[in-house]
Amino acid sequence: MRRFIVRLFRFAIEVFYRRVEVAGLENLPRDAPVIFAANHPNGLIDPLFVLCYAPREVSFLAKAPLFRYPLIGWFVKLFDSIPVYRKQDNVAGSNEETFGRAREILQHGGGVAIFPEGTTHSDARLRELKTGAARIALGASLPDLTIVPVGIYYSAKGTFRSDVLVLFGAPMSVSANETVDELTGDIERGLAAVTLQADSRAALELVENAEDIFSDRTDVSGEFALRKQFVDGYHYLCEHDPERLARLASQVTRFAEELRRAKLEPHELVLRFRAWTIVRVVVQLPIAAAGALLHYPTYRLVGFLAKRFSREETEMMATMKFIASLLFFPLTWIVYASVAYHFFGTIAAVVALLVIPLLGFEAYRVFETADVLIGRLRAMRRRDLVAAREALREEFLTVARDIMASPTTPLRKESSP
Repeated sequence: MRRFIVRLFRFAIEVFYRRVEVAGLENLPRDAPVIFAANHPNGLIDPLFVLCYAPREVSFLAKAPLFRYPLIGWFVKLFDSIPVYRKQDNVAGSNEETFGRAREILQHGGGVAIFPEGTTHSDARLRELKTGAARIALGASLPDLTIVPVGIYYSAKGTFRSDVLVLFGAPMSVSANETVDELTGDIERGLAAVTLQADSRAALELVENAEDIFSDRTDVSGEFALRKQFVDGYHYLCEHDPERLARLASQVTRFAEELRRAKLEPHELVLRFRAWTIVRVVVQLPIAAAGALLHYPTYRLVGFLAKRFSREETEMMATMKFIASLLFFPLTWIVYASVAYHFFGTIAAVVALLVIPLLGFEAYRVFETADVLIGRLRAMRRRDLVAAREALREEFLTVARDIMASPTTPLRKESSP
């Protein structure tokens, strides 16, 4: 059952997200005990990425109230999760029970995943880490135990069909001579290496806008690496040339505002497209329109429920959308199949159950392509924005070269954009 559910979740993830990239699998021990220490930006979606893409079984530390929730409680128990008893949850239990169960799994060569920040959030930096991961690791007293930091990066975490990078960092050995605070510091540095952090939310938004302007969104790992480089450059300019940073920030902000007014995305500012792509979209449009029409009521229902139950908190928006989609889209297909059975018989019901989900997927695929084409066609009327983007790109390259040439730069040459 566990393997089937993992495959189902992985399929659902790869429908919900446009592109999922996984890097660093070579860092994972296949048989030895391991603790996965992950950042936590996106509610209950984050554990799914570790569950589905780590090539071994993993047990999760999860807050105790989840075990009482309908449906969610069944899932956390199915995956041998370990309840964490927090004071604010008013659930009977203790840390010793949690740590004891985690150590038992590790002593049998298993894997345990923990979110050491203790809560999901949208802060620009990691929150102060709890000491639970270090205490479990040191208390296990296993010579072959390793800790693997896991960075989960979303291009737009609450948005359907956005991109995700799951980055397994360099494994850390656990020394019996380390203190809890020392090992927690090591975990924090490991997580910092696989996550994107800035001094403030405003700084992170500036970096995101700059990377959007510079890159062509060809791969998620490249986007993540480029944003980390921009963060390094931002910190350098903050310290060494704040006036230049202010000018560049003003240019980026003005350009982003121009794009918003023009209803364009940076990656759409490309004055080329294939005529065959237009022909293909036009030919497939009737099929895509049928799929969209059949699924539109459920699509709106999922969006409504996600906003209502997440209370528009970005950390829970994707979780609510994902859960609602898993529940209501299959119900939609069953309803259509039941109608087909009622009017046309068994064969029609089977055909409906097979074809309607495919029509829905085709609708998303075709309309995504059409959206890009429409954006590029609109961009042909705004060659001024295309030119402005190229000018900003050149400015970024000039800044990068100047930083690299500075004798005080801490950045390595190969990290320039």
